[in-house]
Amino acid sequence: MLKNLALVSALAAALAGCATVGPEFTEPAGAAAPAYRHSAETNEAARLPAAWWTVFGDATLDSLEQRALRDNPGVKAAAQRLLQAQAQLGVVRAGQAPNVALGAGISNTRSSAETAQGIALGGRSIEGNNFSVGASLSYELDLWGRVRRVVEAADAQALAAQDDRDGVILLLSGQVAASYWQLRGLDADMAILRDALGARREAQELVEARFKAGLSNELDVSRARIERANAQADLHEAQRQRNAVEHALATLVGASPSAPLLAGGASSALPLPPSIPVGLPASLLKQRPDLAASVAQLRAANAQVGVAEGGFYPSLSLTSNFGFASEHLRDLASGGARQFSAGPLALSLPVFDAGRNRANLALSKARYDEAVANHETRLLIALREVEDALSDVQQRRQQGEVQAQSQQAAARALLVAKARYERGVSTYLDVTDAQRNSLAADRAAAQIRTQRLLATVAVARALGGGWEQGPALPTVR
Repeated sequence: MLKNLALVSALAAALAGCATVGPEFTEPAGAAAPAYRHSAETNEAARLPAAWWTVFGDATLDSLEQRALRDNPGVKAAAQRLLQAQAQLGVVRAGQAPNVALGAGISNTRSSAETAQGIALGGRSIEGNNFSVGASLSYELDLWGRVRRVVEAADAQALAAQDDRDGVILLLSGQVAASYWQLRGLDADMAILRDALGARREAQELVEARFKAGLSNELDVSRARIERANAQADLHEAQRQRNAVEHALATLVGASPSAPLLAGGASSALPLPPSIPVGLPASLLKQRPDLAASVAQLRAANAQVGVAEGGFYPSLSLTSNFGFASEHLRDLASGGARQFSAGPLALSLPVFDAGRNRANLALSKARYDEAVANHETRLLIALREVEDALSDVQQRRQQGEVQAQSQQAAARALLVAKARYERGVSTYLDVTDAQRNSLAADRAAAQIRTQRLLATVAVARALGGGWEQGPALPTVR
């Protein structure tokens, strides 16, 4: 009997390797554009390092990024979702193997003497103990590959969860870098405002001294006081904005916003943005974790079509039991106490289900088609994000060059206005106008440089930040 059972199992396993229901998955095509529209140089081998933020060469930013990857609760939650997907994959994979269970039992029974059986025995009842120990086996023979498609879908879902985790890490690193450069930009703005406030105070003192000496009028004094108060109010507003950005940055790195994160004004000078290597649009599928996760979801949806097709085919399952049973515990291991059953080798063939299997297959195909459309949308959005970021880099650079000219002209106009006022050629109104123009030009220049750094961060994030898809994690069993 055991030999026959082994032969049946081997034959079923051989048949299972001959067919798999459902279509084979085909990788979606990448972008058809030969190059990015707003990129002057493209290199197919261009790639950022995995720790892409290191291209800025800023030790403080590097430290903040490491803290965020270690302590951010969102990253921890994404890691747990990945572990859940891996555990679910282990559960599904277990369906490919036979299920073997061991059992033991003890019972005491007494039958009625008044039943037909008892009367046939002369009005006697049957009573006694029953001891049993044994093993049972159940196994679905995957003749058509339905179970393999279920495992394929779960495996794709686990890979998608891994890519989603990497996407969370990429998004977080981009948010940390953007918040950091916003903070640095506000520090630069506050440094400009502090210098302007100091200049306004000196100008106010000068005008007040000239007023006391009869060389100026009260209107000039009022204008000087107004300009000093406005500069101080602008400084308070910049400090308010800096506090909000610092609180957000602290949350990103997993720290309490109640404790200071970075010392204000430690470094007000903004660096020039680094050059980001840009590859080809066709390689974007392999550079962004969100697109890789979308492909994995497509694979899972395709496998579910095969699972639905498997409902049209017969299923074959095998059960067997082997063990010992005896009235007395001392006789449990004797040869006479042995019991064994093989089968049934059950075949189930769907004949009439009122269209359930057909509807289930149509549902799976519609879900796959929806996944294809969603993937195409994500690809277009990814391309748009890259083009937007590259365009920002170009335009911000040109804007900065023009703003530098405005900054120089405004500084020169302020010197001329001061000289003319001191010689009595013009009124203090010309000085206040020149001060406002010079301050606005300096602040605009700092904001443009900040925006250039933020645009560089956006390019790195849109390109995937040096991401590479790693191997799937071991299945939790």
